[in-house]
Amino acid sequence: MAPPKTLLDKIVFAIRNQPSVVSANGVSRTAIVKYISSEFDIDKSKTALLKKAFKNGVDKGILIQTGQSFRVNGDPLPDVPEEVQIKIDEIKEGSGPVAESGDTVTVKYEGKLDDGSVFDKSSSFQFTLGAGEVIKGWDMGIAGMKVGGKRKLFVPSKLGYGKRGAAPEIPPNADLHFTVKLKSIQ
Repeated sequence: MAPPKTLLDKIVFAIRNQPSVVSANGVSRTAIVKYISSEFDIDKSKTALLKKAFKNGVDKGILIQTGQSFRVNGDPLPDVPEEVQIKIDEIKEGSGPVAESGDTVTVKYEGKLDDGSVFDKSSSFQFTLGAGEVIKGWDMGIAGMKVGGKRKLFVPSKLGYGKRGAAPEIPPNADLHFTVKLKSIQ
């Protein structure tokens, strides 16, 4: 393959030769400029020309810009890992007020590991929703519940205790299963 000649060709080359693109938005302008500078000996005095080349690429439909990131139009999108999410199974919808971030909530719960063993339970546990006082999976899974409601929450490890776990009850990388009833909001 012939080496790229124009600045726009060099931008396209840089985008396609990044070691790993982890964003569907493409490659950041900064990473592209660094790559071009190192591979093609283009110094910072050409910043205005590079800026114009980026603009021309977008105007001609060769590049797609999202914020300060660029990708080549027509190139396949990279496989971006799905964001880790909790799973909520609404067992019973409550009839009381809705729990929102900042509310002090009281819940009854039971937590189990994948093997079904109970690692924790309480008939009355109080915390401030959205304040980081509990695992992220709880802040996410209890928000929107109505008083009197009951949910099953599947909390993946990343939204629970992660790599460290919470010894001795919760091993590292453990997915968690909760049954939670929202008793009250203050």
